Amino acid sequence: MSVATQKLTNVQVELLNTFAYELPEDELKDLKKVLVGFFAKRIRQQTNQIWEEKGYTPETMKDWLNDENQ
Repeated sequence: MSVATQKLTNVQVELLNTFAYELPEDELKDLKKVLVGFFAKRIRQQTNQIWEEKGYTPETMKDWLNDENQ
């Protein structure tokens, strides 16, 4: 299915409705930073949850980095 024929997600529809006007380039850059920050925070939260559930520690990461089979 091509991008043109895919149904828009609720986020896409909301963003299109909210920003149905031109933004100056500097404001567009600011908006992109906000969106990147939002998604980065979500990724950090999900990653932290996985690490906590699995009992990973900084030592786990050191072990992975030093494991020649990885």
